[in-house]
Order: sequence, then structure tokens, then C-alpha cells
Amino acid sequence: MVKSILGIVMVALLGGCANLHSPQAEASRVGAPLSERDTALAARIGMPVAQLGAILSKPIYQMTPVEAGRYIAYMQLAEPDLRARIAAIGRKNIGQPYILNLLGEYPFELHDSLPLFSLTHSDCVVFVEHTYAMALSRSWEEFFWMLQRIRYKDGVIGVASRNHYTEQDWNINNQWLVTDISQQLTQAAGPRYALRVDRSNFLKKRHHTVADFPVQVSTEHFVAKGDIAGVLAQLRDGDFVNVISTKNGDYWASHVGLVVVDANGRRNFLNSAEPKVREESFDDFVARTAEREQRNANAGIQGQQLAGFKFLRLNEPIDVPPAVAQPRPQALLK
Repeated sequence: MVKSILGIVMVALLGGCANLHSPQAEASRVGAPLSERDTALAARIGMPVAQLGAILSKPIYQMTPVEAGRYIAYMQLAEPDLRARIAAIGRKNIGQPYILNLLGEYPFELHDSLPLFSLTHSDCVVFVEHTYAMALSRSWEEFFWMLQRIRYKDGVIGVASRNHYTEQDWNINNQWLVTDISQQLTQAAGPRYALRVDRSNFLKKRHHTVADFPVQVSTEHFVAKGDIAGVLAQLRDGDFVNVISTKNGDYWASHVGLVVVDANGRRNFLNSAEPKVREESFDDFVARTAEREQRNANAGIQGQQLAGFKFLRLNEPIDVPPAVAQPRPQALLK
């Protein structure tokens, strides 16, 4: 995640109602025989029953890519509703260890040694991207393609085409997947902030990459943290959350996650933050953030403050656009 105000780099901090794949249902499966339904689904995807049972007994972050691919195929049949599938897959990763900035373009590019995917760990963006990509896919191969389609502008792999900036890159380039409803939730009187992004400067300083992009300025709407209770009932499983922070008059999306609805109808925040993926109420997230801000203040640290949230509605239906052809890399000439 990148702080995108005045060219300053900011690294990121840090569904469905009760159903077959709720955390309680998943926990009850461990060591238990498969249901008749799952036995039939195993046969449909050509998987031995014992193998499916072993896969369902572990979280995704403990799966091998082969197991994850079979789990993805199973979930397409087991949970036909996309929103419920997103929530179930996201919850299947609760407890996944958090590592900040763990992905790159290796081996496609050599500017760093970080890979194009990770099952074992996540940061906030990686968690959301992997969850969406798995829910939209029917196989490992489709998941890997979908992941790059979400992570890069037009699906073109490269550090210069990666969606570094949440508001002006990720949200805009994935409008086929989600739609910003923040202004709709707050009406005309809602808060907003001006955002200035200098991609060329960021790429040169952060990734030693020369690319020519114009400076971009936008106006971003959000829901103030004090108004969150009034909009929660309008949120649904699989909606995308941007946490908006502020410091010295600047505002930016510092963290992201997903909306999930629990068995009591409460809208929760499913997100990857130190030390691991968790599901928590928005009230708990706000309180946890306030405690961190108070610790910083007591230590004399002028840290960022929670300002509110942007919410992006999962589109229905979703028409996944084709990826643009990967251009032939150019020679580096002096």
C-alpha cells in the first residue's frame, strides 16, 4: 500500500450470512467425515474423498498450490453465490501470518526478488486480491491469471503497471469488479479530500524504474469514522473497504479489507494486519486504531489518525474483461 499525497510514499499498515462455510462450520469439519454433498462434489471434480477431507481440514495458508487449486475448484461448486464464496474463502485464511510488502514481479522482472503470489502470508492488499481472485476462478491456472488481472492495470505484469495507489490505481483499474459508493452513502454533505499522485517520482525513488506518467489529482469521498454506524446496514458480503488515514492535513487509503456478514447479521471487517488475518467488528477496529494512536501520542510520536472509510460495492454481475496483450520488453538503452 502506498501513501499517495504530495508524492510521499506511504506503506500500508497494518463473506455471507451463516452458511456451510462459516468459521464455526469449518472448525467442525476438522477430523469429521465428509457430508454426502461433499462426497458427491469430490466425485464431480475427480478428487478422492479422503483428499478433499484433508484439504477442507486446513486453512488456505497451509495448503500447497496443488491443494489450493483443488479447493478453488471445490468452492465453485460448493458455494455458487459469489458474495458468500468470497466470505468463505476469506475466512478460510483467518490466522494467516502478516508480512508487509511480500510480493513483487520476480521472475518476470528483476528489480526485486519477490514473487507474483503467496499462499503462506499476506499483507492487506495481497489478502484482498488473493481472496477475490480465488472466488472468481475455477482452477489454479485461472486463479493465477485472475490475480494478475486484478493486481495490474489491464493485467499487464510490471512494476510500472502495478496498482500501487489504492484510490487512483486499484479502485479505478478494477471498476469492472467494484464500484465506489462512498459518496452515495454520505450524500452531498459527506467529507472528501484532494489526492495528488506522482507515479513517475514514486517509481524512480521506490523501484529505481523510469516511467513517464503525468501527475494526477482527484477528489475522494469517504465516510467519517463517527458516521460508520449509520451506513453499516447498507454493506454486503464481499464489498471492498479502504481505511482512510490523515496526517498533517493529508489523507490517503492506508489499509484495505473486505466486508463480511456474521451469523447475527453484523457487518464485520475481514482484513490482514499485524500479526495475522482477522475478522472483527468495525467498532473493534476503530477502538484498536484509537489505542494505537494513544500509544503514539503518549510516546511523543506524531502518527497518522483514522479519518474514516471508503466503501466499494462488489459489482453484480461481474464481467471480467480480457487482459491486454503483454508488450514485448524494451531494451535498456543509455
